[in-house]
Amino acid sequence: MNVLKSLLLEHKIFFILLACVFIGSLIFVHHNYSFYNSPIAEVVKTELVDATNVEDQNNNKDVVSNQLLTAVLKNGQDKGKEIHLTNEFSKSKALDNEFKVGNELFVKIEQADTELTGTIQGVKRDKYLVMIAWVFIFVLLLVGRRQGLLSIISLAVNAVILSFALDLYISNSERSLLLICSVSIVLFTVISLLLVNGFNEKTYAAIIATLLGTFSSLLITYLALLVTGEHGLRYEELQFITRPYKTVFMAGLFIGSLGAVMDVAITMSSSIFGLYEKDNTISVKALIQSGMEIGKDIMGTMTNILFFAYVSGSIPTLILYFKNASPFGYTLSINLSLELARALAGGIGIVLTIPIGLYTTIFFVNRKRARL
Repeated sequence: MNVLKSLLLEHKIFFILLACVFIGSLIFVHHNYSFYNSPIAEVVKTELVDATNVEDQNNNKDVVSNQLLTAVLKNGQDKGKEIHLTNEFSKSKALDNEFKVGNELFVKIEQADTELTGTIQGVKRDKYLVMIAWVFIFVLLLVGRRQGLLSIISLAVNAVILSFALDLYISNSERSLLLICSVSIVLFTVISLLLVNGFNEKTYAAIIATLLGTFSSLLITYLALLVTGEHGLRYEELQFITRPYKTVFMAGLFIGSLGAVMDVAITMSSSIFGLYEKDNTISVKALIQSGMEIGKDIMGTMTNILFFAYVSGSIPTLILYFKNASPFGYTLSINLSLELARALAGGIGIVLTIPIGLYTTIFFVNRKRARL
């Protein structure tokens, strides 16, 4: 009874702290103007001046509208003063925005004789990002409870590690990006799986399978690119960076395949250990057969997930190219070559991880069986 009361008290304290952090974060992002160096103005009045029909060289029609905005500055030495802004936006709003009362904008102040005027530099969106982040946190906690909380912690730690790794490479360009990513991947894998699944043989098997699958995938992809001379890959979208774009592509491919490989590894490990714990007399042959059936079931869906995840990001660009009458083959090669290469590399990792995860888990199952 005392243990139950203690657990209820701990949960009550946790939810009170969570509610305080939630409310505090919302209050902060709604009143954090002084933390920004750029002037921020809140729109208090909008007026649509005119709308003009325009047509480009491909006979695509659009409507361009002009707005006059009156806003109140929220920070800086002119805080509280009105500023007048102009805004031009198209009907598609692909590269611009139509602003409404209540929107908060980053502005550049241009002093006029009788009134403040300025130009719009961007939109302050931190309050919306915080709200979305809290929805994500609440859903994780609602569905996963303790595991959800550990997943959030693991995600935050991994984000910090990735940020540190990128900063390390940017500040020390002579360091190998692939080496930095390799160390990061080991940390991502160990921290994520240990936090979410705990210190047990199931987790150890998943860690080993994830690392072997990911590094094997990178090695095979590297050898394939070396043999083919990278023909068919278009690096144009990476040429704006000042670092070797091939290395950056390989590093992104490396990290991108990790998530899917880790998912397959923990699925195989959990499934095999689940079968063993349900019947500890089950034979190794039966475990292998069951594991391969599970692997076949998840192989197709996981490779499809990778394909859709990579290709979906290119849909706006594909539409833009097709809308401007670009040839079909050229459009796909210029926009999808790298995404398809990433998807194929991740698919190789998934397929390799199925037998690797299966036999690694069986090794740990046999060790556990030998101790009984």
